[in-house]
Amino acid sequence: MSIDVAQHILDALTDVDMPRLKPERAPFEAANLAGIAVPVYRAGCVVVGSGAAGLRAAVELKRRGDDVMILSQSAWGGTSACSGSDKQTLHTANTADQGDNYKAMARAIRAGGAMDEDTAYVEAVGSGRMMASLQYLGLPLPQDPLGGTLRYQTDHDEVGRATSCGPRTSRLMVKVLAEEAIRLDVPFYNHTTAVQILTEGAQEARRVVGVVAIRAHDRTEANPLGIAVFASDVVVLAAGGPGELYRDSVYPNGCFGSLGIALEAGLELVNLTESQFGIGTRREGFPWNLSGTYVQAMPHIYSVDAEGREHHFLANYYRSTQELASNVFRKGYQWPFHSTRMLDFGSSLVDLAIYRETTAGRRVFMDFSRNPLPVTGDLPFDLGRLDDDVMAYLNNAGAGQTLPIDRLRHMNPLAIELYRRYKIDIATAPLEFAVNNQHMNGGIRVDTWGRSSLTGCYAVGEAAGTHGVTRPGGAALNAGQVFGTRAAEHISASGRARTAAAGGIAEIAEAGVRGILSVLKDDSPFNAKSVREDVQARMSDKAGLICDGENVREALSAARSLNADIRRSGITCGRAAEAARALQWRHMALASEAVLSALDIYISKGGGSRGARAICDRAGMALPMGRDGPLEEFRFREESVSDRQQQIVVRLNGETLEISTRPNRTFDETSRSFFERDWPAWLTGRIYDLGGR
Repeated sequence: MSIDVAQHILDALTDVDMPRLKPERAPFEAANLAGIAVPVYRAGCVVVGSGAAGLRAAVELKRRGDDVMILSQSAWGGTSACSGSDKQTLHTANTADQGDNYKAMARAIRAGGAMDEDTAYVEAVGSGRMMASLQYLGLPLPQDPLGGTLRYQTDHDEVGRATSCGPRTSRLMVKVLAEEAIRLDVPFYNHTTAVQILTEGAQEARRVVGVVAIRAHDRTEANPLGIAVFASDVVVLAAGGPGELYRDSVYPNGCFGSLGIALEAGLELVNLTESQFGIGTRREGFPWNLSGTYVQAMPHIYSVDAEGREHHFLANYYRSTQELASNVFRKGYQWPFHSTRMLDFGSSLVDLAIYRETTAGRRVFMDFSRNPLPVTGDLPFDLGRLDDDVMAYLNNAGAGQTLPIDRLRHMNPLAIELYRRYKIDIATAPLEFAVNNQHMNGGIRVDTWGRSSLTGCYAVGEAAGTHGVTRPGGAALNAGQVFGTRAAEHISASGRARTAAAGGIAEIAEAGVRGILSVLKDDSPFNAKSVREDVQARMSDKAGLICDGENVREALSAARSLNADIRRSGITCGRAAEAARALQWRHMALASEAVLSALDIYISKGGGSRGARAICDRAGMALPMGRDGPLEEFRFREESVSDRQQQIVVRLNGETLEISTRPNRTFDETSRSFFERDWPAWLTGRIYDLGGR
């Protein structure tokens, strides 16, 4: 039996057309800054980024009567609009069965450690509201006949809090939120790259007063780079994560995030040691995560060497065909690499094996026309001879078809249709893939309202460092919606974004423009291409899922030297149209040093393997085993449980990155609200803590 889904339904969930933007509004005024005629735009709040989190913040602000505008490097071109997986997940409280316990959900979200307990509860208790509001806007989340939302299990999720519209879930979220923002007449400024945060004041009194951006639309003879100033007393950073940080990455091309400009503005960042790595197709073609039903269909995975010979390499790691196939299946809901899953012949041994093949120069493929080949000396693949959890899932799904492509077509025809849109027919040709960087769990340090360490500056979505070491699959989409709303509520309660900023910032803006011009030097030996190659090779080769203290130290030293050279010699852009990209690579070089600095401190103080990385160490007590014995090269340190109780903080002070730690904020699960006692705090706005930080 196969699921028969009409083509027009597949089309609607795969080819998601985005709305057209309205014409841009003219600048308020022009200013002569450093000899350049610079347009000045003004708003109550500037949202940097047009992904799902940024759109949510803008929509919620506009609904509350605030003056808000959106700056976008490329509308509908970021991670939210262009990334996904087999059935991209939105992680929310389970309402389909017996309901959910928000405190239990919060414990699951923060289970990996290094996450504030109150933040986890905020994400849990806010999840139902976020899902309902997205459904109200038209997000087609699947339901059963009685109105319950259909659910499934995802990574780091033992309860089944995941739901999905299919591979394009986050793009559909962007679509419905963008349509609402346009309906509410929120101004968009597209092809606008924020390159500097403007501030005034010193130390605790510092506050944001706007951003400097580069816009193709504003390039003139008197302003050849297209520099523009956006004056605002409130800025929401929502430009996503540092997707360009790694060469081996499943991010869409051109995703730089906000970490570099946040560091330059003196904001505190946390948990930069924490990322996610997992299998996906390479960004040179169509970057996409290969989680869920792609691997639950259990295709044959093999590598090809330079002479074109096939290698059944997984057979060197697993002891039986059953064990091999069952762990390929488990990559569906254990998609992120995790060091502990390399032990006891677990599912991350698949990631390690793929990593070793690609490091050796071999190309890795999955073939949906073949079942997994047998392990030498063992019986062939058989659907009746799999681990109990695998057989139970396949039986419940009715996925007893003979071949992987037929099992995939039955469980998720959209997964096949998606690749077809990019001229890749996985029904007839093998699919090349690798282990890639996928998500930054760290980012800008924020409180439970999304406030950063800089007054007036908020961070939401992947720009915010709220996730800790591990997170359930899809929790990031929920977090962006929850904190986009929370930030908007707080900003609106403060009254600071009610009208467009009116203060004069010419002196501050001129200093900012001069600083930008000082970085762009025609005679610099560095350009965007050379910095990109340097940064990406170093991060992928020395600070990926497998690393060690010596390599990280060497990488940090090289990263420091690169940044010192850029400070001294600048970076050239060749032509005006490349100025924004050159500055973004300057920011990415800085973000790279910050990540390596945090990782070096963590390792040097005895930090062990957790989350994204295995910290290899000859004295480590954890040793992965392969079919033929111990994999001594990958002996690794075990995690220190005490490290889960704190976060590593990074801040740029002058030219020096300062590293410190802070304990996780706690949440008292025994506390109980009482309506009459607590209602006044809501009525008077005391819940927003407007006087504190």
